[in-house]
Amino acid sequence: MLLRLSTLFVRTLREDPADAEVASHRLLVRAGYIRRAAPGIYTWLPLGLKVLAKVEAVVREEMEAAGAQEVHFPALLPKEPYEATGRWTEYGPNIFRLKDRKGGDYLLAPTHEELFTLLVKDLYSSYKDLPLTLFQIQTKYRDEARPRAGLIRGREFVMKDAYSFDVDDAGLEASYQAQRDAYRRIFDRLGLEYVIVAATSGAMGGSRSEEFLTPTAIGEDTFVRSAGGYAANVEAVTTVVPDAIAYDDAPQAHVEDTPDTPTIDSLVALANAQHPRPDRAWTAADTLKNVVVALVQPSGERELLVIGLPGDREVDLKRLEAGVAPAEVETAGDADFARHPELVRGYIGPSVLGPNGAEGSVRYLLDPRVVEGSRWITGANEQGRHVFDLVAGRDFTADGTVEAAEVRAGDPAPDGSGPLELARGIEIGHIFALGRKYASALGLTVLDQNGKAQVVTMGSYGIGVTRVLAALAEANHDERGLAWPAHVAPAQVHVVATGKDEAVFEAAESIAQTLHSRGIEVIYDDRPKVSPGVKFADAELLGVPLVVVVGRGLAEGVVEVRPRVGGTAEQVAVAEAADRVAELVDSLR
Repeated sequence: MLLRLSTLFVRTLREDPADAEVASHRLLVRAGYIRRAAPGIYTWLPLGLKVLAKVEAVVREEMEAAGAQEVHFPALLPKEPYEATGRWTEYGPNIFRLKDRKGGDYLLAPTHEELFTLLVKDLYSSYKDLPLTLFQIQTKYRDEARPRAGLIRGREFVMKDAYSFDVDDAGLEASYQAQRDAYRRIFDRLGLEYVIVAATSGAMGGSRSEEFLTPTAIGEDTFVRSAGGYAANVEAVTTVVPDAIAYDDAPQAHVEDTPDTPTIDSLVALANAQHPRPDRAWTAADTLKNVVVALVQPSGERELLVIGLPGDREVDLKRLEAGVAPAEVETAGDADFARHPELVRGYIGPSVLGPNGAEGSVRYLLDPRVVEGSRWITGANEQGRHVFDLVAGRDFTADGTVEAAEVRAGDPAPDGSGPLELARGIEIGHIFALGRKYASALGLTVLDQNGKAQVVTMGSYGIGVTRVLAALAEANHDERGLAWPAHVAPAQVHVVATGKDEAVFEAAESIAQTLHSRGIEVIYDDRPKVSPGVKFADAELLGVPLVVVVGRGLAEGVVEVRPRVGGTAEQVAVAEAADRVAELVDSLR
């Protein structure tokens, strides 16, 4: 059907929506692709659905080309499968839970590992049935505490999730690689720049995990890469651990008065002025900062944790949460400190923590840089006092280590491939080698060649379809509006009839109908009482790749054909317009 703006269900906006933080959110709303229904929840309008369908089509074609078969699960799911895998509890407040009229517990699916596993268990029982890969494109639901950036972080979103089922680890590796290759083809076809980075598995579990990120300054994920090819999500970066240091000749620890040192800088300045070390000046990296956080388990249980790290580093909450998942991390509050009077704010030291303190003392984890023999200035657990020359391994120990310190540009890559660079990106895909976690929990086995039951090994592969659409909008816009690539645009050509002359509308109608009859998708602005300025502004805002202007030039027998971005406008004879536009459309495909 030829799309006519006079009847198309769309209203463009001249002003940005008040809650729009990023370009994709702002322009998709202004151009009439989506409308906000509630925080993090959007209604899809006709133009938005057309773009979404084209993104889904690319995903579907490549999934099928990789041998995956499509299924479709309900979004409303029973509690029991998620309880069996522990995720009913692990998800905590991040899922939507509800009860039916009989009191049964249900959830709106955040993901479908359990249901895929049970479906295969129900239908397959032999190694001859495998390998198998199934996928769906489905709406998911997560109760985001802070939905933001429009489609990038919402409470309802469309996701493609695929799952592979294999008898052994070699089969899983082959399935994982096939999906990884399919993802590369999908994002290449969509024209999205992407980086594949090592990632943590989190609540999903598994032995291997990689994210596909599209680099953008507005991305929520920080990732690193080196000139030598290392790339990882910042949560997955491991610290290059220094060698242990001999401390036979290290001075004994001593407590000193350190008044008026509310910051690391002021402490370092006092240390160098009043307690200089003979070999070099003290620096912030010589101080041991002890940061108190509260871990909130999915059950609601609250536990204090202290992180010890060099004073020139800050705690990265995302890295910490990856290390303590499924717990969530909160800042310790007054009530937490009231329950632990041994923690003297601003002067906390290792002597009251973990294995160094009394029974039941707060758990203590160290940054991996705090190696045996390293020498520190840190809190003495007394107001206005610090301990100097405290040696790790000699004077204190911890309950373990944790990767919680910020990663900085210039840090060495874990694989020795050079210094790290930091960048930001939007996660558009994530693949996991799940292994046997879900199959074991739900009893998915098959009989092998010897008639022996084997637990199936699985992979999980997700693409955020609505996120991909938002990423495309972020990468393809200018100050005037959207500028879609031809393969995802709601139409390839936008015909604009300007002026009041009936001949203009007749010529525009003829061109639009001719193009439509050739299988070219057309939006025709046939609105009779709308000014040319408004029509041009709408054409730029909607972002269709080619614009055909039928107006004043018609008196000379020509129309204007202009690309939405780049290129040069052409004056084309009316009789040749359809042929020339069709030629240009072919060149864009």
